[in-house]
Amino acid sequence: MVSRARVTHCAAMERPFRILGLQQIAIGGLDRDALVQLWGGLFGLNEAGQHRSEKENVDEVIMDLGKGPARVEVDLMAPIDPEGRPKVHVPPLNHVGLWVDDLRAAVTWLEEQGVRFTPGGIRPGAAGHDVCFIHPKGSEEYPHSGCGVLIELVQAPPDIVKALA
Repeated sequence: MVSRARVTHCAAMERPFRILGLQQIAIGGLDRDALVQLWGGLFGLNEAGQHRSEKENVDEVIMDLGKGPARVEVDLMAPIDPEGRPKVHVPPLNHVGLWVDDLRAAVTWLEEQGVRFTPGGIRPGAAGHDVCFIHPKGSEEYPHSGCGVLIELVQAPPDIVKALA
């Protein structure tokens, strides 16, 4: 259990960025078509795009949930090579994406606080926004992590910053 004093201390720290809202959830599975059938066919989400990357071992369909600034991506990901890495289907809830108003400031500040990021740094994401990932596990050098969850920080475009700020 986290102590109240620790939460208050963290909340009182001045940050050079703000988390604005949920940008995406990413769900992995071995059968991309089954994921699309569930989320698109049965739940009625619309396809917004596709992304395939050999380097990231992913073949994904990006679905829309909601509209405007409240829109959340549901990324349905299958591995190109089920034995390859990264294993985008393990765990099935692959990662959560958060809109950030200033990604570069967030990464710099969070690293200074001891947050561990995955290799690759800030880079263009599948939807065209700059992204980076907080590692699910800490290390000796960077003890803070996603506490078992891969967290994607996504640079919010100006219209999202304005709508959600």
